Amino acid sequence: MKRLGLLAAVLVWAFAPTAHAQTSVLVINSGAASLSVMDLQSRTEIAHIPVLREPHHWALSPDGKDLLIGDSAANEVLFLDPTTFALKRRLTIADPYQMGFSPDGKYLVVTGIARGQVDVYDSHSYALVHRFKLKSMPSHVDFTPDSSTAFISLQGSGRACAIDLRNMTVLWNEVVGPAPAGVMYLNGKLLVADMGADGFEVVDPTNGHVERKITTAPGAHQLFLSPDRKILYVNNRIAPSQIVALDAVTLKEIRRYQVPGGPDDMVFTPDGHIVVTLRFVAKVGILDPKTGVLETFPVGRSPHGIYIKGAINSGGGNKP
Repeated sequence: MKRLGLLAAVLVWAFAPTAHAQTSVLVINSGAASLSVMDLQSRTEIAHIPVLREPHHWALSPDGKDLLIGDSAANEVLFLDPTTFALKRRLTIADPYQMGFSPDGKYLVVTGIARGQVDVYDSHSYALVHRFKLKSMPSHVDFTPDSSTAFISLQGSGRACAIDLRNMTVLWNEVVGPAPAGVMYLNGKLLVADMGADGFEVVDPTNGHVERKITTAPGAHQLFLSPDRKILYVNNRIAPSQIVALDAVTLKEIRRYQVPGGPDDMVFTPDGHIVVTLRFVAKVGILDPKTGVLETFPVGRSPHGIYIKGAINSGGGNKP
């Protein structure tokens, strides 16, 4: 019955007017088993799409035609139209917590945080190419620009690892910090956000050795790069709950923003604002990075991933 309800809700949205398509944002409500389509101008929900269990992140297909939403507890991926958010099809995939396409478009890498596995799929057929059993809690993924390597944080073991996508082998699996989460390959280094170390580690991507630690604020969870690639934003979810902006080259702090409610994933609007999910208060925030002014509006429980058409960054692994 829940599947029928999902299909009916999506069909209503699919045939509804799409005047808001260019100003709408899709919010993935992990705790509410739903997707909210919010109009950014009116700050209102214009569509509510139920899913089966617990969705978290998204990934945009290399051809830009499919928006993949992973429902980890339901073991399935929903394929949506990235403009209208209409449901196109569903695919059974084990524990799709976070997903990312390799930059060359060859593979889809899926982290299974509950099952302790990382799966590599062919991006055209979605056939499973290789499964890596990794302890424990593989959560976030990023890639080298040449697509040779995928980096995975192992949240439950305080480690991170590198996977050779050409030979399908684990290159290294090393201790980085107490509770690693977001990972980002930037300027030849691997950055690993660490919820237990109040900042992030700068790691040698060739061997996994920690070179230095950068302190931001409690609960450093995710890393995002500004559209011009000049500013690195670190979302820190634990009180006082801040977003810290750093120079992307020097990693020196530029500014910090008070963002109550546990900032998690973010995207950037064309006019320069930051839209961020506030995981602990069932809200989404719109931050003006120039003035520091923050507006919020309600969404579903435990909002996590967030997508805007043409978005440059998200927690889904699709980073430039």
